[in-house]
Amino acid sequence: MKTRNLQLDGLKALTDETGMFQHSKYSTIDRREGYTTDDNARALISSLRYYRMYKNQNALQLANTYLTFLLYMQKADGRFHNLLGFDRRYQDEVGSEDAMGRALWASGYTLCTSVPAEMKQVAKEIFDRGLPPAYSFTSPRAVAFTILGLHGYQRGFPEDENVQDNIRRFANHLTDLYRIEATDDWRWFEPYLTYANPRLPQALFTAYAATGESNYLQVAKDSLDFLIEIQIIDDVFIPVGSKGWFKRNGRRALYDQQPLEASCMVEAALTALNSTGDENYRRTALTAFDWYHGRNTKKVRIYNEKTGTCYDGITEKGLNQNQGAESILSYYLAYLKLREENII
Repeated sequence: MKTRNLQLDGLKALTDETGMFQHSKYSTIDRREGYTTDDNARALISSLRYYRMYKNQNALQLANTYLTFLLYMQKADGRFHNLLGFDRRYQDEVGSEDAMGRALWASGYTLCTSVPAEMKQVAKEIFDRGLPPAYSFTSPRAVAFTILGLHGYQRGFPEDENVQDNIRRFANHLTDLYRIEATDDWRWFEPYLTYANPRLPQALFTAYAATGESNYLQVAKDSLDFLIEIQIIDDVFIPVGSKGWFKRNGRRALYDQQPLEASCMVEAALTALNSTGDENYRRTALTAFDWYHGRNTKKVRIYNEKTGTCYDGITEKGLNQNQGAESILSYYLAYLKLREENII
């Protein structure tokens, strides 16, 4: 697979001095939609991966903008607002658990990078204040994001023994859900498949790497292999569609297919590859990444190499021409993870 070197254009196009905008109308920023913690957390991880890979100072400046945004969005009790208007006024009282989990993932990831000490101090403050509210999370995805953040924290502060205990606490929550819901023909944590599904097994592979607990590895493998069986058909990645999702004993939705799903599968498969050495996961990651480049049910290119942006997915009628933050960030996260692993 040949791809151009990724530029920062996609991030810059949607970012101002406050943070990354949430949506665009086609390629034009829709300022009415404002900003979200969800997107700026992912943008922080993306820019830091770019900085780690290329030592690009512009990427570091972007990362500082996104970190500053998270600091502004955190409430005194450690939770986060998710929605911010263009006028910089909060648009909600408190954000979703998923948004808070992503903020923990991003701040934890910051701690295991080579950013300046001042940025790490801010990230640690955000994480330390945000972790206690996470103990009451009920969203499996928020739990998964928290595990990913804790792993970053552990790599930044390997002497802190409490981190591993916390990873076990959240990983046990996921494995408990799996034991309740999983059957021989439905190896999953919930009675349905919705969005960002691969993050759950990815978190358990990560927990296994952090703790050595073989139970986490087995559940991670079983659940990720289940997703692969469902979503890769004839060597084409076909994510569960958002127009109806996929309920157990029901029919899966084929559309709308979203870039988020391909990105999550890339990262989960690469995490599985590192944990198991099974080369099938390398092929899974590349198949999911190919979805962006035309190997999909509509044979359309989701990633725009000329602009460094990404379209919002595939509908029954074809390409969704909008180019929002989640879509662009999904491509960045997938591409940069593949580059980190020297696969592309």
